[in-house]
Amino acid sequence: MTGERVVRLMGAGDPLFTGAAGLFDEYRQYYGANPAPEAVTTWLTELVLSGRARIYVAGAGGDSAETLGICSVAVAPAALTLRTLWLIRDLYVTPGARRRGVGRALLAVVAEEARAAGAHRLSLRTETSNTRAIDLYAKNGFEVLTDVAVMEKLL
Repeated sequence: MTGERVVRLMGAGDPLFTGAAGLFDEYRQYYGANPAPEAVTTWLTELVLSGRARIYVAGAGGDSAETLGICSVAVAPAALTLRTLWLIRDLYVTPGARRRGVGRALLAVVAEEARAAGAHRLSLRTETSNTRAIDLYAKNGFEVLTDVAVMEKLL
């Protein structure tokens, strides 16, 4: 990883889009999903164009095609505070760029933008076995919640 590092909200036509789509596919494979580059590209295009998710991208060398990391964020209403809650859904950094500040930079930009947008909270969840990620999140101000139950229903 050489040169300038760029972390930003990805928009339509972003020069880092192709690399970001590739990283989302790598991320999915890391968790056991089959490769699906075309489906991931379609999914990511839809998310970016519809605005249903905020996709952040980290790249090296300005607007070069070297994509180092990605982070997807969902914005949800927070009725009790009449504000919003930002949920980090996916964070992935290429193996070659890990432990070089890319994940930290993505988290910092997301937190800064959430704060500027008036969000009440920035939340995330990760596997308890993902100790490196938990360490990264703790070093960046996230705390483990013990007084909530995470529940889900597969549809």
